[in-house]
Amino acid sequence: MLNFIARRIAAGAVLLVVISLLSYLLLSVSDADVGRQLLGQGADQAAVDAKNASLGLDRPVLAQYADWLAHAVRGDLGTSWFTSEDVGTAVVSRLPVTASLTLGVTLVTTVVSFLLGVWAGVRRGAADRFVQILGVAGYALPGFLVTLVIVLVFAVNLNWFPAIGYTAFSESPGGWLSTVTLPILSLAVASVAGVSQQVRGAVVDVLRQDYVRTLRARGLPTSRIVFRHVLRNASAPALSVLGMQFVGLLGGAVLVEQIFGLPGIGSMTVTYTTRGDIPVIMALVMFTVIGVVLINLLVDTMIGWLNPKARAA
Repeated sequence: MLNFIARRIAAGAVLLVVISLLSYLLLSVSDADVGRQLLGQGADQAAVDAKNASLGLDRPVLAQYADWLAHAVRGDLGTSWFTSEDVGTAVVSRLPVTASLTLGVTLVTTVVSFLLGVWAGVRRGAADRFVQILGVAGYALPGFLVTLVIVLVFAVNLNWFPAIGYTAFSESPGGWLSTVTLPILSLAVASVAGVSQQVRGAVVDVLRQDYVRTLRARGLPTSRIVFRHVLRNASAPALSVLGMQFVGLLGGAVLVEQIFGLPGIGSMTVTYTTRGDIPVIMALVMFTVIGVVLINLLVDTMIGWLNPKARAA
């Protein structure tokens, strides 16, 4: 297991270098004139050139990237070109917001998807058709339309939750819960649709195995068979899909945070990408890649624990 983790960490480090390099190259070829944006449209060209030179933008791109990487390895992510704030501090201050969304969606998706998937796979019939219809509808409906309906119903008409804004957990746990509930629901619809179908298919396949028939022939209760044997073997493929859904949530958070006015990583990405603030954007890329690597490592470790064959491989 330790060798497996070490290999994954090494692969993650290589992935981080490759993606960060590609990101830096793409950002460097953009038409954004950072010096002009900082000094204003009325600044003379000599002042703009001097400002760009002070930021190191007159150097070769690979030299700029090597300098950023050398500082990033030491934990120095630089300073924002536009706000002059420490990049690491700025990103970390927004992480709890996005973490609240992604972890909340993952929890809701896991509980609801496994309940629906097991119910459909065991009961079959009308229950199975109902869950499959929900899955198709969850995939077919556009995310922005789902979010709009949720806001209109629960925030505007019923006034149960605020439509915009965020309250930190440290300030008020109840306020925090009320501000993240609607964003979590809007993101969870598509995730539940995908994972529940995977759980349902895996449960159906496991129930057809010979050892399940043997357990039933011995007179074991259905609930014991499902929760002690079927669910354990059906969880591995569902966890793989859940891991991919979690990675997709990082992209979905951009839209949701903009709609609900949440000061998270998603809204920060939009703001600073528009400005062309490379130090902040590169820090966001780094944190995203690290998060993806850690989630994949966690999912693979759990699959290995649930499935001895995968662990041996």
